Amino acid sequence: MRAVVQRVTSASVTVDGDMVGAIGPGLLVYVGVAGEDDDGAVDYLARKIAELRVFEDGDGRFSRSVIDAGGAVLLVSQFTLYGDCRRGRRPSFDRAASPERARALYECLGAALGALGVPVSWGRFQAHMSVEAANDGPVTILLDSQKVF
Repeated sequence: MRAVVQRVTSASVTVDGDMVGAIGPGLLVYVGVAGEDDDGAVDYLARKIAELRVFEDGDGRFSRSVIDAGGAVLLVSQFTLYGDCRRGRRPSFDRAASPERARALYECLGAALGALGVPVSWGRFQAHMSVEAANDGPVTILLDSQKVF
């Protein structure tokens, strides 16, 4: 699994004119699922996201997690995180999981974050979404369960 994690002061997802998910301060997390991902990848990514220290303390140091900061996560599925552009001009998505598998692991990730005490709001799986975010910092972190980066 891959994630792009952005610290935000607010973020929302709209589908067909209806707001389907929104948070105040916290993390906007775009997540992609690979075909080989399993429950271990979900557990790894959930802990990383929940415990990632990207919120400042009183001294301006990154020492607080989203839990410590009292924030939430807006979880947005994004298969394009597995787009491979090394050949040609059109991305290949061969490594991305099937929609059924990706949905199951995406939902497991949200549930795992909730079990760790993180309030979770959702995008809509397989929908064309409009995502708005007020980036804070900006702070953007890349995570990969295979520890590619």
